[in-house]
Formats: sequence, C-alpha cells, structure tokens
Amino acid sequence: MKAARRARGGPERARLFVALDLPEDVRAHVAEWQREALERVPELRGVVPEALHVTLCFIGWRELGELDTIGGAVTAAAAAVPGVALDGPVWLPRRRPRVLALGIDDSESACLRLQEAVSAALVRGRWFEPERRPFFPHVTVGRMRAGTGRAPASRPLPEAPAPLRFAGAALTLYRSRPTAGGATYEPLARAVLA
Repeated sequence: MKAARRARGGPERARLFVALDLPEDVRAHVAEWQREALERVPELRGVVPEALHVTLCFIGWRELGELDTIGGAVTAAAAAVPGVALDGPVWLPRRRPRVLALGIDDSESACLRLQEAVSAALVRGRWFEPERRPFFPHVTVGRMRAGTGRAPASRPLPEAPAPLRFAGAALTLYRSRPTAGGATYEPLARAVLA
C-alpha cells in the first residue's frame, strides 16, 4: 500500500487520528501487563509500547495540504486530563471482538470533555463527522492476528493490571501508516498537557 493515498487525479492524502498520549511510566506499566496477558492469548498481536494511546477522534483520510490547519485546530482544543486511571480489560467491539483493550476510568469526565472539544473543533473545520456510538476511552493493547478471525465474546479476559492513576501527557494529531506488521504512527502536531 502506498504511504499516501491519491484519489484519481487528486491530491495526496494521509490517514489521521487524534489521541491522548500516556505518560511514559504508564506506557511501561501497560506494556509489562500486556506481555503477560498476551502470552495467554496467542491469537493476539500486541501493540508496541510507543503506540499505546487513547484515541479521541479517528479522522480518516485527509489531503496533505490540510495537515497544518487540522493540527492547529487540534492543539487549540488542548486541555488538562487529570485523574484518569487504568481500568479492566475488555474485548472490542463487544459483539464480534477483534481487539483487547484496557478501559480508562474517567470518573471526572476530563477525557470526555477533551474528546468533545477536539470533536467540535474538527467538525467546525469540516474534517470530521462524529461517531454515533458514545465515546468509550480505552487503550488498545492487542489485535487479532490476520487469519484468526474474531475472539469469542465469551472468551475469558486477562486479570486487570494493578491500578494506576495518572494525567494525560499530550494531545497529538497522528498520521497512521498501515504496514504488514501493524500501523506505525507519526506525530504531526502535539500539545503537551499541564
């Protein structure tokens, strides 16, 4: 697959999403839990530690000429996300799962407010159409390997990681580049969160 899609005769495009980045110590904590959890589920391919994040908005394919403007809109929506915590594992989507994730306990709704602010900024710019389903903050830790289908919804979940409360590290606009071994993510615009 080409690094940038080109519409018939049109401009080059990039696949984009906006994420809440985890602090390094939280990524390390999740990666340690992930190694043990995925040993029991060989059908899952683990997400590399540097790619662990909370997706706030999946934008999809946009023209390369729009990236700076989109990045500016995203970083302008930045706000602190204090007091969130790792929650238990969950299969996603719930009906026909193909992803193992850790939920995020957002009891103070700081993550939800940030997601709503980013979504509103992207909608104003006409770069994004919000999803119909409610926002569910989570960190994807493993995806079903090609050819293994979906995990049965009744499959037992690994034990939850040790509780860890933290504040979001940064708000980032990422470019996703699909590869055979899983997507790689390139940060395009970032706002460090206080």
